[in-house]
Amino acid sequence: MKRFLFIFLSTVIVGGVFYMGMEYQMRLRERSAIVFDIKPYIIFASIFFILMGMLLRLPKLIIEIKDKKRWSIDWVKVLVIGIPSIYIAMIPLMAIVYGKNLLFFNEVMLLGDFSFTYIAGVIFGFVLLDSLKSNDSSNDKGKLA
Repeated sequence: MKRFLFIFLSTVIVGGVFYMGMEYQMRLRERSAIVFDIKPYIIFASIFFILMGMLLRLPKLIIEIKDKKRWSIDWVKVLVIGIPSIYIAMIPLMAIVYGKNLLFFNEVMLLGDFSFTYIAGVIFGFVLLDSLKSNDSSNDKGKLA
């Protein structure tokens, strides 16, 4: 029963944060069309979806933290999945700062709306917290998980 309540409340919180964030993003999009300033919309969208990915992984991390073990970072996961996904997630934000001469800018923007960058942000946020691992699981070196 305790596990059910934890999972249920986690789901309600994630859903509520997602709903409020999407409402706020819609208001920012409307406001940016009125005042012709897209920067606040781009900044919010870039950061919000990374936080959503972290929020999706947070309940499992809380359960793992209760074990009170020593923690390390799975650098392979961060390098292989995390770095490319944060780059794709931050392309719109970097385009504001550095211009449109970024690697893969045209390919990502060709897909239309920023949905590809949103997905990459969620993936990065999730992988960021998922790359934390307890040292006790390091005995499985050589095994593919």
